Amino acid sequence: MKLIELRVLSELMKDSKRADRELAKLLGVSQPTVSRIRPGLEKRSCIKEYTTIPDFKKLGYEILAITLVKLKKLSREQTERTRKMTLGIMEKAPFEIIMAEREMGLEYAVVISYHKDYSDYLGLLQWLRKSEVMQVSEINSYIISLADLVRYRPLTFRTLAQHISTLKSEKKDSQLKKSRSVLSAEQDRINDKSEF
Repeated sequence: MKLIELRVLSELMKDSKRADRELAKLLGVSQPTVSRIRPGLEKRSCIKEYTTIPDFKKLGYEILAITLVKLKKLSREQTERTRKMTLGIMEKAPFEIIMAEREMGLEYAVVISYHKDYSDYLGLLQWLRKSEVMQVSEINSYIISLADLVRYRPLTFRTLAQHISTLKSEKKDSQLKKSRSVLSAEQDRINDKSEF
């Protein structure tokens, strides 16, 4: 991805309501450049959706649950069939599941969900245990109270956006240092030859 595309994406992650003109001014490029980049990012699925992060507590949610679900061993065919069935079921799930993915070792699934109260959360656990599709053998959860007055870092994409905006420049700095090191070594080799 080009540096300007990363910068546009980073700024949109911070505030997706910004107009192309405002983005262009902020980034020091022309408005047509931003207007060309944004649809390209959308077409390549670098931007999956434009959304808002609400205050979930004000919407009536008391719990954020991160649930680890140990899955039964399945063949590749069973895994693919289960994945397809799960996609359909998750759309109709009676819970506010915002993410469900398998971990890299394929032994666990991670389910992140919001709940109005503890009984709603218990309903999710019961639903997961009964699910033939998920093939659950063990469940562990981490429950976060959204009513807790001490908050460390509520959900935000700003810091990730800031990091993304530095990726290309870090790579360029690293390449520049490497090039300088190679040039310095070459200069030393030339100097050594000229001394003879």
